[in-house]
Amino acid sequence: MTSFSNHMAFIGGGNMASAIIGGLIRQGMRPDQFTVVEPFADTAAKLLKDFGINALPAAGPELARADLVVWAVKPQVFSEAAAPVMPHTRNALHLSVAAGIRTDSIGRWVDTDRVVRCMPNTPALVGQGITGLFACPSVTPADQTLVEQVIATTGQFIWVQQESQLDAVTALSGSGPAYVFYFLEAMTEAGVGMGLSAKQAYQLAVATFSGASGLAAASTESPEVLRQRVTSKGGTTYAALTAMEAAGIKPAFIKAMQMAEQRARELGDEFGKA
Repeated sequence: MTSFSNHMAFIGGGNMASAIIGGLIRQGMRPDQFTVVEPFADTAAKLLKDFGINALPAAGPELARADLVVWAVKPQVFSEAAAPVMPHTRNALHLSVAAGIRTDSIGRWVDTDRVVRCMPNTPALVGQGITGLFACPSVTPADQTLVEQVIATTGQFIWVQQESQLDAVTALSGSGPAYVFYFLEAMTEAGVGMGLSAKQAYQLAVATFSGASGLAAASTESPEVLRQRVTSKGGTTYAALTAMEAAGIKPAFIKAMQMAEQRARELGDEFGKA
């Protein structure tokens, strides 16, 4: 078990903040090591119930204790939320999970260039997330280690060398769980149409995604080779994949992720102007 001596502040106490806080508490942090700013009463009540943390309705001098400030706010409210926080946190390391908001905007709003930007995904809620990380030049190796310890409580992570690559991370893994759920919906619907119950079809679909992902993670072979090993010419898998190819599913899927990447860039342009 890792022991954290740092004091951490969270601006926003919703799902992603709760995933990180929960992971850190499981690793040995105490509720009194957190300061959370959460204006919504229902969310604040959940933090108290789940973790014993009394959230603040607004930013105040209590934030000056924080070694690390985690920004778990929606991108469209980041600049507004930063104004009352900034006077108290100039000496802290800042970690942002806000989609699309670039480090130059964050640094301007919080008056420091010790900023790490990350793109997590929702499987972090069950400790199986994957997070892309980018650090500004002023972020020290010790800062990066702290961020890694925090993010590791929610799953895996990778560092990217160029901030623009986080837009690709957003498109691939940040939005990716929705793609999986989309296919699970389709597979379940198909199973029901072929005579299975909805419960049976969904169980089969979820286990297939989980098992195939586990097989891919454990294998040294490419997904193309793994796919070929399941596909006998003229067989059932071949029939399904042939239909998918004829429908143009792969290029459509690639195009969809490119659109997600483009939208991530647009969010940075749109909400980073303040």
